[in-house]
Amino acid sequence: MAGILAVGASVPRYRLPRELLAREWGGVAAGGEKAVANHDEDSLTLAVNAALGLGGESLAPDAVFFATTTSPYAEKQAAATIAAVLDLPASVRTLDFTDTLRAATSGVLAGLDAIAGGSAARVLVAAGDCRLAEPDSPTEQSFGDAGAALLLGKDAGLAEVIATHTVADEFLGTWRTREQESPRAFPGAFETKFDYARVVGEVMKGILAKARLEPRELATVILPAPNPRAPQAVAKAAGLDPKRQLQESFWTTLGDTGAAQPLLMLAAALERAKGGDLILVVGYGDGADAIVLRATGRPVVAAQGVARQIEVKRTLPSYGRYARFRKLVRKETVATDVSSPVILWRDRKELLPLYGGRCPKCGTVQFPKHRLCVECAYPDGLEDVKLARRGRLFTFTNDYLAESPDPPVTHAVVDLEGGGRLYVQLTDCEAERVEIDMPLELTFRKIHEAGGFNNYFWKARPQ
Repeated sequence: MAGILAVGASVPRYRLPRELLAREWGGVAAGGEKAVANHDEDSLTLAVNAALGLGGESLAPDAVFFATTTSPYAEKQAAATIAAVLDLPASVRTLDFTDTLRAATSGVLAGLDAIAGGSAARVLVAAGDCRLAEPDSPTEQSFGDAGAALLLGKDAGLAEVIATHTVADEFLGTWRTREQESPRAFPGAFETKFDYARVVGEVMKGILAKARLEPRELATVILPAPNPRAPQAVAKAAGLDPKRQLQESFWTTLGDTGAAQPLLMLAAALERAKGGDLILVVGYGDGADAIVLRATGRPVVAAQGVARQIEVKRTLPSYGRYARFRKLVRKETVATDVSSPVILWRDRKELLPLYGGRCPKCGTVQFPKHRLCVECAYPDGLEDVKLARRGRLFTFTNDYLAESPDPPVTHAVVDLEGGGRLYVQLTDCEAERVEIDMPLELTFRKIHEAGGFNNYFWKARPQ
């Protein structure tokens, strides 16, 4: 059967301690912290950066699937944006999987079907979620943000797919209508007891029968974790050893990361898997998906591993900062950002895959691409060149007057590897630690909302 060729993850650098949330509302902390997307991140940027982390530009998928419950658009395909950022040809197939927490695993199953049917040789499944929890609710402590991606192909690569199984189930446990900002759920353990445990147990029983495996033969089991206790009970009921076989869910360090959770946990599992290890992945929501994989033991090649991204973090100092990030605090502002769909269409090659120009006479790389060379004034146009995603800080200024949920706004000029100088904003960093010549990496972010739509471009952050 087909397999997984590459995996990647995108974990926001901000963390919010649950103790801070509990203190804000006079409640009890569940322990640990959760990952919080910066004000310029959303489910799409997290998925894009996860895809970039696994080398999506060079691996050239034939299809791109985006999985989320929090797409930035109710009517516009985000997978097409991912394909544009990765500079894929127009012939690539794109599709969004939304409105269920098992969107990512369903996307993987659809990708495997596409490969088996011959319509695609390689399929990229990129997931990201930024669920907005209702303030002063248990989900506010639980929900975390993250992105993850994997590349499917005809070869085994990192892991070979042994069997798949799906169970569909109609159960109103957690839901959100188009008019609601936050998911709703029945109070207490109603969903966990009457749906989660039943459906996850059923899909596990079904796939083990298909694969002709005993629970003890599984090296790693990845179960969805809406809370730390739910997978423990299901694992014991299925005859598993939770301490030895269950994959760390990262609930204590990142939270319940929604649709991205199964792929994030799978990425972490494959980073430490040995050749021959059997891995079971389960996605839950309106039923359940299950996939059994056999690891090949090949090393995971990714820009940054899951453990590394969990370690590199910044702690939010207050609930107020989190509330500004999530737009829980609204105030009247003067609209200064101007945008136009015409400009986005005209400059899409510069804005998304980040192309600049190279002078055919003197070789100077420059951005944006002009008709005349800025160095030698060569008049006959520049050649297209894709800019590097790493560089060093040439100069910067901290703007304390510009309105921002995370002040100050640091404007920077970055000298990119391989040539080119880029004017961008810095993100995920403390203004007092910004230094000339510090190494930076580019990250895809949301610049602003104007004209009724999102404007995406690149920012830089410390490596």
